[in-house]
Amino acid sequence: MIYVTSDWHGCELKTVKSLFKKAGFTENDFCFVLGNVIDCGENGVELIEWLMEQYNVELLLGSHESMLLMCEDMFINDGAPEMNDAQMAILKKWNEMGGMPTISALKKKKADELEYIFEYLNDAPLFETVSAGGRDFVLTHSGLGGFKKGKKLGDYAKEEILWNTPKLSDRYFDEATVVFGHVPTYEFGSEYEGKMLFTETWADVNPGEGYSPALLRLDDMKEFYAD
Repeated sequence: MIYVTSDWHGCELKTVKSLFKKAGFTENDFCFVLGNVIDCGENGVELIEWLMEQYNVELLLGSHESMLLMCEDMFINDGAPEMNDAQMAILKKWNEMGGMPTISALKKKKADELEYIFEYLNDAPLFETVSAGGRDFVLTHSGLGGFKKGKKLGDYAKEEILWNTPKLSDRYFDEATVVFGHVPTYEFGSEYEGKMLFTETWADVNPGEGYSPALLRLDDMKEFYAD
C-alpha cells in the first residue's frame, strides 16, 4: 500500500506513530511525506531524525524545509555567518512563519548531526510520481503553480511547487491526480475544516494547523486521521 501525508509542523512523534499504526502501516508499505515537517511545533527536528531512519518513508521538500536550507550557513559555519540582505529577509520570513522552535533545536545539535540532517534535506525531491490502485498520482508540496498541459514536471520553478496557492477551480491533469499539502483545507471553506479536500483533479491532504496530521491511502483513497 502507498500512503501520503503532509504538514506535520513539529507535532509530537507519538502522534505520527499512532496515525501510522491506526492506518495499519507495515514494513511492506510506503509513505510519502509532502513537506513541512518542521516549524511551529517543538518537535520538527526530532521528526526529521525519525524520518532519516525510515527506509519506507520518503520526505519531499516543503516550503519550510526550503527556508531552513536557505539559512543552512547559519548552523554550519559556527553559527555566525555573514548574511546578505536576501538571506536576512528569508530568516525574518522563516521566523514569522514559526521557525524559532526549529532554530533552537538545531543549535543544540553537534556538527556531525547537523551534517547528516542537512545532507538528508538537500536530497529531498521536489516531486514524485507514483501509481496505486489503478490510478496515477503526481505528488508535490503545494500543487503546480502556472500549470500548463504538456509542461514537464522538471520544468516547473521551485517556487511553483513549494509556494503555490491553489484555487478550488484549478484543474490539473486528466490522466493523473495531483496530491499536495501546504494550504490548510479550511482556507478553501469552513466545510473542509479538519479534513482532506478532493476535487476532480487534485487532493489536499493538509487538515491545517490545530488539527492532527492525516494519512491518505492511495490504493483505495481511504482517509486516516490521528485521534
